[in-house]
This record gives sequence, C-alpha cells and structure tokens, in this order.
Amino acid sequence: MGQEAVDAEVTRLRRRLIELRRDLHRHPEMPGQEQRTAAVVTRELRAAGLTVTAGVGGHGVVGVLRGAYRGRTVAYRADMDAVPPKGIVGGGAATAHLCGHDLHTTVALGVARVLARLRHQLSGTVVFLFQPAEETLSGARALIDAGVLERTGVAEIHALHCGPFPVGQFAVTPGYGLPGQDKAQITLRGPDAPAAARQLAAEIGALATVTPPQTPADIARLLTDAQTPDGPLARFVAVRAGAQDAAVSVSYRCWPQERYREVREDIRRLAGSRAGAGVSFPAEPFPAMVCPERDARALAHHLRRVMGRGAVTELHAAFPPFSGEDFALYLERVPGTYTFLGVRAPGAPLTSGYPHYPDFAPDERAIGVGVRAMAGWIAERTHRPGGLPAGSGR
Repeated sequence: MGQEAVDAEVTRLRRRLIELRRDLHRHPEMPGQEQRTAAVVTRELRAAGLTVTAGVGGHGVVGVLRGAYRGRTVAYRADMDAVPPKGIVGGGAATAHLCGHDLHTTVALGVARVLARLRHQLSGTVVFLFQPAEETLSGARALIDAGVLERTGVAEIHALHCGPFPVGQFAVTPGYGLPGQDKAQITLRGPDAPAAARQLAAEIGALATVTPPQTPADIARLLTDAQTPDGPLARFVAVRAGAQDAAVSVSYRCWPQERYREVREDIRRLAGSRAGAGVSFPAEPFPAMVCPERDARALAHHLRRVMGRGAVTELHAAFPPFSGEDFALYLERVPGTYTFLGVRAPGAPLTSGYPHYPDFAPDERAIGVGVRAMAGWIAERTHRPGGLPAGSGR
C-alpha cells in the first residue's frame, strides 16, 4: 500500500475528523462511563464497514478490518475516557478531555476509515481496540480479561498519545515508556502517633529523586532530561507521602521498575524505626510500560521516511511527569509501540500540549498527522511479502 494513497484519503477525511473530535470533546465522560463515546465509535466503525463488537469489558468497542490479502494481525488501541476533576493539575470543576483521549479516538477512527477505503490493497487484519477507563488503569485489564487478544490472534499492538512536542513531530520510546505505580499504607500507635506520622511522611517523601514540575520551566527541563542519554531521569523515584491522624499514605513511581523492591525496603526500614508501626502494600506494583527497543526503532525509521527526518525525537527516559499507563498490560503479552504525537501549536505555551494541565489545547492539525503516520505504519506491519488473496484457500 503506497503512502500516496494513504495521504489522499487523509486529505479527503481531514475536515470530517476535526468535526468528529470537536463533538467528542464537547461530551467528556468519566472513566467507565463512556456510553456516548462508545456509541459514536460503534457508528463510525460500522459505517466504514468493519465488524464491530460493543460492550467489551464495560464500554469497550472492538472493530475488525480484514484486508484483501493474507498477512499478520495487528492491533491499534485508543482510549476514550476523559480526565476526572481530581486528575486535572491543580484540580478541576468538571470532567474534561484534558488528556487528549478525544484526539486519540479520532485518530484511530481516521486510521480505520483510511484502511477500510484501501482494504483492496491491505494485507492481514487490523483490530481496533477502543478502550474505556484508562485514567483509572482498569480498562486494558477489562479488555484483556474479555479475551480480545487471544480471540483475534493479535501479534502486536500500537498506540499514540498526545505529547508537548511541536505538531508534526513524534517522540519514540525505545526501551522506555512510562513508570508503574506502587502504594503503601502505614499505621502508627501511641499518644504521639499523629506527630510521628507527619515526621515519617516527610522522611519517606525525602526518598524522591525528582519532584513534580511546578512551572513551565520545570516541565521544559524534565523534557530535556528525558531526551538526554544516561541523563538524570535514567533512574528516579517520585514519591507522594501524606499523613492523616496516625496513618501515612504513600504513592510512588520509579524507574527502572526493579527499583520497587528497593523502595519497599526503604519504606519498611523507615517505618520500622517507630515502635508498633504497621506497613502494608495493598497489591503488587502496577507494571511499568516498557516499549520494546526493536519495534520503536523500526517505527522511528518508518516515520523519518514518511514524515521527514526531523519528525522524530527519541526519549531516553520515562516520559515526565511520570503518570502510569495501562497500555503496559498489552505490552506484557505482545510486542508493540507507544509513541507521543506532538500536539503543541507554534508559539503556544508548553502546558497547552501537556496532558492534564488546565490549558491543554492540542492543535487539531495533529489529527491528520497522526492518521497519516499510523495508517501507513499499521499497513506496513500487517503486510506479508508475497501474500495471496485472502480467499485463495492458502
């Protein structure tokens, strides 16, 4: 399938996709409550001629597109939920699409429509996963538990996420991605327990090697650090620890994920210095999302060839400010890529392209850029050289 054919379809669809994204943006839905968004996705996929199953793992939608030629089965994932008020930096008044999932969903629908129009040139099968509840790190598990990967025979999976890079630029993540998360709960006893809890929270907080960015300058520095080989973010611990009465609640992220064992021991050691302190870790750490190096470099090569040599930057650390991503659960099962799509308009402040910030306002030109890149990439990954027509019986 030629990139010229893909580009022509994207040009034809561009205005429709922008209108679609604006519609989704006006109707944000909480994690696990994506009824309307799922209905829109289902309608669009069926109109494009895909085989669609709705209500998967909650409000998940799975669309299957079979090409005219035999080939591999490749999945593309988009998340549909919006950011709850507590997930907005500084807090928010209402649920809002401040993470770009409306744009992610639109790009995936664009890829589906482009490839459906070109299915007579397409090899293999593309499985589109429209996932609920990414913000609560529960939607991917729901789709996996529903058996979508096994039932469709997915060999690999890919996704884009909005990032604060200029429109037209991508950030690939070979060997890196996003950290997981671990939590701890500590209870103290005795008449001085509240004071001891406050002190302990401060000591655990001091385990952090990085702190959340407070200003655009902090964000810019972290982005520079993330693009620096063997830089200050190659290993880090980010900690939140708070005391309430006689209890300390801890949430932390680290890289590499092997450090969770080390940090747990540090927390136990600090808590153990208080007589009668009880420490519990409610569950195993949520896994880090680690992108296979070979696949990310193959995507970078594709993007440079199709979008231009200056279109790709490479991250050498987990993307700051270190939020989790349940795409990690897919990558535990099949290889794939997770790439940041630049959405910052020329001259716009850095936070306008940074998910979860109140002024997040992605440049809609990124939609066409994302569709061009991913439609060509997915078609390349499903292709099997010398493939025979799907109905040939071989």
